[in-house]
Amino acid sequence: MNRGGAAISRISSAPSLPTPRRVQGTYYTLMLGNTLAASFIWGINTLFLLDAGLTNLEAFSANAFFTAGMLIFEIPTGVVADTVGRRASYLLGTITLAVTTVMYWLLWVWHSPFWAWAIVSVLLGLGFTFFSGAVDAWLVDALKATGYPGSLETVFGRAQIVGGIAMLSGSVLGGVLAQVTNLGVPFLVRGAILLVMFVVAALLMRDLGFTPDRSESPLRATRTVLRASFRYGLGDPPVRWLMLASPFTAGVGIYVFYALQPYLLELWGDEEAYSIAGLAAALLSGASIVGGALAPWARRLFRRRTSAILLATISSAVVLIGLGLIRNFWVALVLVALWGIASAIDDPVHRAYLNDMIPSKQRATVLSFDSLMGSAGGVVFQPVLGRAADVGGYGASLLWSGVISAVAVPFVLLSRAQRPPADTAREVTAPADA
Repeated sequence: MNRGGAAISRISSAPSLPTPRRVQGTYYTLMLGNTLAASFIWGINTLFLLDAGLTNLEAFSANAFFTAGMLIFEIPTGVVADTVGRRASYLLGTITLAVTTVMYWLLWVWHSPFWAWAIVSVLLGLGFTFFSGAVDAWLVDALKATGYPGSLETVFGRAQIVGGIAMLSGSVLGGVLAQVTNLGVPFLVRGAILLVMFVVAALLMRDLGFTPDRSESPLRATRTVLRASFRYGLGDPPVRWLMLASPFTAGVGIYVFYALQPYLLELWGDEEAYSIAGLAAALLSGASIVGGALAPWARRLFRRRTSAILLATISSAVVLIGLGLIRNFWVALVLVALWGIASAIDDPVHRAYLNDMIPSKQRATVLSFDSLMGSAGGVVFQPVLGRAADVGGYGASLLWSGVISAVAVPFVLLSRAQRPPADTAREVTAPADA
């Protein structure tokens, strides 16, 4: 009787699984907090670096070191998520970003030399790589474990809306806060938000439906991931050509995002109107939401996915060349919105095309490798275009950005020429796993 009562007591005291709705609520909360924290400095980051005494070349080289940090640590931190846990990876990322954000503020206060900015920028990149893949993997595992009956597209779609709202709010508030205080305060606010998110994640996140794989050492697991990346990525012609386009589109896109801040201020005529710089990031946030909503409609217009990708790639290059040539603030705002919408339409089609060409077991690995290719482009092109801005102004650097991004067009055409079934697929099908 006593043994039975003890067993019943243990069962009743065992923690119950959260509901799918609660899992989604946690995911949206993490998305909201992460994006809000990140976007608080997006509108004024370049101005912050220039105010610290860096030249355009040094400022964009610091951004390139940040991208290099993501390039270096992307796969090792992915191994952490798979061998230690997704919750642990998220917590490590949050605390790393909070600490390095405060370090960035201290470098600004001290007007530190460039080498110090380079080191801290690499560590910022490390912080972000702890998030990439880990949060989405946590969500999918948790939804399966709790019996979620709906589609992942519904969850990711709502998350994009939440992230867009947070990005709009954070970029505008960061610019306004810098306007009424100084350029350093948004960085301190970002650090505080990240510390709050650390506490939130520690309380709400649990690794559900996932058992860390510790069968391989971290070094051996990293080698396994790299081999799969090359085999199913660069080893597959249509995937390879699409990946080789990423350095020219994603790499240039990183530079343009940050160069638009001082360029719009230059066109506005007031270099201390920081709220205008925040407007650039907010405008791109809104364009991202609109582009994401238009992507399914744009896909239905074309039989082949590469047609939509080509249109977006060519449109982006033309808009960037136009941005480099015009000198009117209001026309520039329209072109910024068009560039943001074209990029946002391209992203989901690009991802769907890649996903349909990758076996399910290697999907996350190859997608991460595609991200690495884009980061590699950012490492190369950001300092080059930053130097172009020093020599000929931001307009000249944006003109060159358009020319460089147009180099991606032949690679998309080469991927299209392979005629993979994924190019005409309209639904999730089995052939990619065959």
